[in-house]
Amino acid sequence: MAAMWLMRALRGLCGAALFLSQLSILSGRAGSLMTTKLSQPQSTLAKSLTSTSTNTPYFKAAESTEIPPYMIKCPSNGLCSRLPPDCMTCNTNYSCIYGKPATFDCKVKPHVHCVDENNHEQENFTINMTCQFCWQLATADYVCTNSTNCMTVSCPRQRYNATCTVRDHIHCLGNRVFPKMLYCNWTGGYKWSTALALSITLGGFGADRFYLGQWREGLGKLFSFGGLGIWTLIDVLLIGVGYVGPADGSLYI
Repeated sequence: MAAMWLMRALRGLCGAALFLSQLSILSGRAGSLMTTKLSQPQSTLAKSLTSTSTNTPYFKAAESTEIPPYMIKCPSNGLCSRLPPDCMTCNTNYSCIYGKPATFDCKVKPHVHCVDENNHEQENFTINMTCQFCWQLATADYVCTNSTNCMTVSCPRQRYNATCTVRDHIHCLGNRVFPKMLYCNWTGGYKWSTALALSITLGGFGADRFYLGQWREGLGKLFSFGGLGIWTLIDVLLIGVGYVGPADGSLYI
């Protein structure tokens, strides 16, 4: 009896073990199926995202069509030798002899078009100029700033710091913008002929001094009747030679 009971117990244990093993196998398959179903949409989404990113068109940067600033000064189809210096690049020859003619090899900058004497377009050309620095040019070859803060009628004559720029089509060595000390030469609009005429005709009443902006001297002449005529004669001479000028220190026109 004990042996039979033992055999039945072993069969029951074997059956339970077999059932548990089958159950674990079934649960493992179900988990793998769920994982496959869940991962499939993600992979599809990732694939769609990848395909979208790879199919995105590539836009190239638009080529710059901006006109260079120097083109404002560069005439189209003009003579190359008459181009302003901003429109060309030249090989500077600093070994030239000062004051002597010199030849420089030049090339036009991009977008600049010029021609020679035969109306043939060219890029490389030569220019002839005098070997000298820009600050050594004649006063007619550059333009300088003016000052209204200095006295033109003074002894000694006053100077001021000016900034000068070389005119276009004038070629020279060195910087085209340079500082220079100049004499005060501005005018306030007073005419020498008018001041002299007032001094001769109405000088006894101080009209000449009033015209020049010298109010105190004008009042002195008015109430002294021109210094009894002596002051009037002296002013005629001083204004005639230009010693007495406008009160603001400017030059006569």
